[in-house]
Amino acid sequence: MKKVIKCSNLKVLALLLILLGSSEIYAQYGYGNNGYGSSSGYGNGRQRSSIPQAQTPAEPPKPKTAEELVNDEMPRISEALALNEFEQAVLSSVLKKYVQERIEAQILKLPPEKMAEVYENITKRQDEELKAGLPLEKYEGFVALQKDGVSKTLKKNKKKKKRKKSKTD
Repeated sequence: MKKVIKCSNLKVLALLLILLGSSEIYAQYGYGNNGYGSSSGYGNGRQRSSIPQAQTPAEPPKPKTAEELVNDEMPRISEALALNEFEQAVLSSVLKKYVQERIEAQILKLPPEKMAEVYENITKRQDEELKAGLPLEKYEGFVALQKDGVSKTLKKNKKKKKRKKSKTD
């Protein structure tokens, strides 16, 4: 009888080891239910929610204020026109004022003919104020800068400086 008990004790012990070992393996490595990263949502793979996610629209960038627009461009304009600090302040304040007016006109969404008329009026007033506040050569330089653009004006200025250096050498 003792032999039967010993044999059954060994079988019970082996069965316990197998049961405990398999649950430990499952807990450690995620075996079972189709293994790693199964589509059933178990294991170590990416789990997917059954609830659909709504697409949130990307927030449109906020438009820059007149002050931000002018402050961004002033260093390049100052370099292109070789402005001193007083001239920079005059130009900056005038531009901020009239850029703000242009932004307000855009917000109104007027018909094209009316919009052109409003822009023309703003430009005339801006030109008058700049003529009064800047020396004539700086004003003319600014008008040319508006026509050609900042980068072209900077290139022209660099060419002029190179010519002057080569003539003096």
